Amino acid sequence: MIKSAIVGASGYSGAEVFRILSGHPNVELTAITSTTRQGSSISELYQNITSSADMVFSSYSATLAAENDVIFLALPHGQAMEIVPDLMAAGDAKIIDLSGDFRLPGSVYESWYKKPHSSPSIIDSAVYGLSELNHGALLKARLVANPGCYPTSIILAIAPLSLAKVISEPIVATCLSGISGAGRAATDLTHYCRAESNVSSYKVGGTHQHIPEIEQWLSGLAQETLKIVFTPQLGPFTRGIYSNVAAPLKKETSLKEIDELYRAFYDDKPFVKVLDQGVFPELKGVSGTNYCHVGVTIDKRTNTVIAISAIDNLVKGAAGQAIQNMNIIFGLDETTGLTTMGSMP
Repeated sequence: MIKSAIVGASGYSGAEVFRILSGHPNVELTAITSTTRQGSSISELYQNITSSADMVFSSYSATLAAENDVIFLALPHGQAMEIVPDLMAAGDAKIIDLSGDFRLPGSVYESWYKKPHSSPSIIDSAVYGLSELNHGALLKARLVANPGCYPTSIILAIAPLSLAKVISEPIVATCLSGISGAGRAATDLTHYCRAESNVSSYKVGGTHQHIPEIEQWLSGLAQETLKIVFTPQLGPFTRGIYSNVAAPLKKETSLKEIDELYRAFYDDKPFVKVLDQGVFPELKGVSGTNYCHVGVTIDKRTNTVIAISAIDNLVKGAAGQAIQNMNIIFGLDETTGLTTMGSMP
């Protein structure tokens, strides 16, 4: 059995890691930590946790790295970088970080996250954990930088076209996210009275911290600069990200050719489902799952390709993807413990 611990298990992403790992056939959960809930059980906080899976929150210690095979870090941005050096020194556990601390070069991180990076020397050793693009590198990873939820939805929507070099910039992405993406702590935007029956945009005009993460991977696939116009929005629902991504085609291309590109690219990638022509994703189709659904079409009038994707922001956008990465690292089938279907209606 793979021994694992979750640091920051009281937040939404950490609790989702707990929920999925509790049913994983190859994992033994040994510890869950929280800075605010020590001594209380996770079922007191989340009523969906059954008594057979219940555990008590403990305090964090770097010795977890010596006692476990893998550590999941589900902490706010800026906190993982403070403890990863000690964890790496204390033991041989693999570390999967769900925050943005190790996704970008240090100077880029500091520019977009508006804070200094305390462990810049470690960043280059981190492997970006989008398995559909980085499966081979994950096999030898010690530290995994789990992708952001918005980047996951956008990159998976358009990656086959970037790799084929058939699109040009600017890529325009408008993404509608559920409120859980903002975490447990309520803000003015996520307060029920404001969010209920409402849609709002935020960090508009090239200011969202996920922009460089998206651009570096799409540009890397294309081997040329691809810039993105990204507008994130909050919707009046709990889970999911619905991304509408449009990009100019370099030349006239048939929908049949585009469809073939997607099917070839995702043929051996079990968690991306390319929908039939003329069919587009629904959020409920992926809710609670580690799947990404993608539908593609062409606006012939403007010679623009439109790719629409749907993911669950807490699963494929966070916890499920982290566990998919764990499966790859430990030589398991990457779908192990992650094949739950969505619930409809």
